[in-house]
Amino acid sequence: MPTELLARATARADAARRVAPWVLMYHSVGDCRDDPYLVTVSPDRLGRQLAWLRRRGLTGVGVGELLRARAEGAAARLVGLTFDDGYADFLDLAVPLLRRYGHTATVFVLPGRLGGANDWDQEGPRKPLLTADGIREAAAAGMEIGSHGLLHQDLTAEATPDDAVLTAEVADSRALLRDITGTAPAGFCYPYGALDPRALHAVRDAAYTYACAVTPGPLTGPFALPRAYIGERDTTPRLHAKRTLHHLRREPLGEPA
Repeated sequence: MPTELLARATARADAARRVAPWVLMYHSVGDCRDDPYLVTVSPDRLGRQLAWLRRRGLTGVGVGELLRARAEGAAARLVGLTFDDGYADFLDLAVPLLRRYGHTATVFVLPGRLGGANDWDQEGPRKPLLTADGIREAAAAGMEIGSHGLLHQDLTAEATPDDAVLTAEVADSRALLRDITGTAPAGFCYPYGALDPRALHAVRDAAYTYACAVTPGPLTGPFALPRAYIGERDTTPRLHAKRTLHHLRREPLGEPA
């Protein structure tokens, strides 16, 4: 390849790696009739969404795998799939569908609430969370395990002024998951998608390699990855529109200070 063409190809590849990847954000899978926060997708809808990805030639993977593939220039047909809160229905309902359609995902769990419930939600049904055995079973099924903190607390300075609490939520949750699975998690997910520079630096200092947010704005980077919310209302046309919007926005993935 001529030098000029090679330079252009390299520049395009570098530019692609600087654009935030497309990462989809799920929560619970199950009955959607009592769902005040719109965090639940039915198994039928999830199956249709995963099938749509396959028809488009896209493969859903955990965020850690996605970022490694991006670094190698091999992520063009990959999509990040994430499931927040570590609901037990991830293992019972999501994992079989993911495997049926050839996908994997990252599940962000709460090691301080093992076998507990979503007590942070004031309304709606109580949903059981994964136990330690459930987390290990999800990992054995090929899913990436990430931390969602200990107790699902807002980690911003306004909500969590105590540095000890921040450390427990970020660093201690990582240590507990290492004890459960035998491997320290690479990824963290900010509860409620809420973060500020202090929370971001705590995650980076705890030796995570990436973190997921929702719409982090100017903090967008490896420790504040934006994600697209996916719910029961996301039919095929809506998924197509969200993917198109992602490509149009092309959020830069800089390295935060």
